[in-house]
Amino acid sequence: MSFGDGVAYPADEDFDDTYALLIDGAAGEEVLWDLVDQTRWFNHSCDPNTEVLSRVDPETGLHTVWWQALRAIAPGEEITYDYAFVAEVAEPCACGTNSCRGLIVDPDPAQIARLPADLRRMLRQTGQAA
Repeated sequence: MSFGDGVAYPADEDFDDTYALLIDGAAGEEVLWDLVDQTRWFNHSCDPNTEVLSRVDPETGLHTVWWQALRAIAPGEEITYDYAFVAEVAEPCACGTNSCRGLIVDPDPAQIARLPADLRRMLRQTGQAA
């Protein structure tokens, strides 16, 4: 388990969110959790070995965000998680796993439906390696 320190911003605030996570706020609203570049060391995979979890303390409003292993991670193995970008910022994926979607995009059907046609053509069926 690895915890990440960060700063919470409303999801509609304008700032460089390159390394920010989209998490749920205290009232269920979307919050950008800016990890101040800590996640630059964790790469994307469509078949990740960790997942990002979060919670908000209802009394203090403080966020806690952490990565939890989905399976045993060998010493020296890269730590990955699914970036699951929203459709508006989806980009080509080259993770090379058998479950690679071809795009770094949230697999939610609502996000897939919002992809522009040029990106939608890049989607792969799972089971086809890059």
